[in-house]
Amino acid sequence: MKMILVSVFMLEVVAFLGACSSDDKSEPEKQQSEITEEVVEESFAVKEIEGTLFVADFSVAKEDVLRSIPQKYIDIARQNLHIAYQHTSHGTHVSRGLYGLPDYKDGDAELFAITIDAPEENKLDFDDCTLENYAEPGKRAVDLSRDETAFIQATRNYLDDKDNADVNVVMWSWCNIAGHDVEGNYLPGMKTLIDEYGVGGSKIGDGDGLRKNAVVFIFMTGHANRGSNTGDGNPKEQAKLITDYCNANNYMCLDYYSIDTHCMEDNYWEDAGDDGSSTAYDGNFYKDWQNAHQLGVHYYENKHAPGGDVEFGSHTEQHITSNRKAYAMWWILARISGWDGESAE
Repeated sequence: MKMILVSVFMLEVVAFLGACSSDDKSEPEKQQSEITEEVVEESFAVKEIEGTLFVADFSVAKEDVLRSIPQKYIDIARQNLHIAYQHTSHGTHVSRGLYGLPDYKDGDAELFAITIDAPEENKLDFDDCTLENYAEPGKRAVDLSRDETAFIQATRNYLDDKDNADVNVVMWSWCNIAGHDVEGNYLPGMKTLIDEYGVGGSKIGDGDGLRKNAVVFIFMTGHANRGSNTGDGNPKEQAKLITDYCNANNYMCLDYYSIDTHCMEDNYWEDAGDDGSSTAYDGNFYKDWQNAHQLGVHYYENKHAPGGDVEFGSHTEQHITSNRKAYAMWWILARISGWDGESAE
């Protein structure tokens, strides 16, 4: 099954939008943003993804990469994507990073606006931890690790509910990926859902029992385990299975393992855990980087909810891990929204 991409048949909008909005933009720029918003809302559709970049690893989980994304793709994502995300504790690295980002720098409150479980105009619609309520009786579909196949039917039940008809992005997070059957359960399970609910899927259409909106399924690798990343069934090998599969099939993937094991200087620490701690590094590379940099300039505080209390991602004691995973997530959303992952326009 082919992956999906957002196709937006734009009207004659020719002004270039900057990579980051600000509060003091000129009136012509405001008018351009209004035109873009109107066009996106009227002509949004999904189709296959193009380009060559599909895995959001350490190399894209950076603020300078986020700021280089053409604003029009951030706008398209924010205004048109409706995301269902299911996770337990480790999955909060993404959600709390996304919730804190709007409070980071001037313009971010509009550019990266987000809501939880209650759609609002011109904000990213983020349905957090609702999929688990659709699990089959007797099954625990709280993440990918509790019951390895429960996510398949829970996702079907969720997407078949007319109350979720606008949802067009689904992502499930792992707890601990070690020892799980990625090849036998996760990859074929995701492929089954893509074949059914992706573009051209067997459950997409206008007839009875079909849903109109196709769905993007974002793959994820598992978090790093300190001192236990290598060997069969452990995070490094499991991550390679997933990223190789996504690259071969043009599927988007958020690579937790890569982000957990690469410091801000792009060095790889194979024994690192999920918080940046590494014996080979002789400390915690994310804590050290945070302590050497300025809050509000080089990093931001993660939040429990949009505008809510400051809170680290679970199992971490610094903000950098969740910051980076939020940057990676927005990179993926821009890719889904039509960006090739490389161009400046």
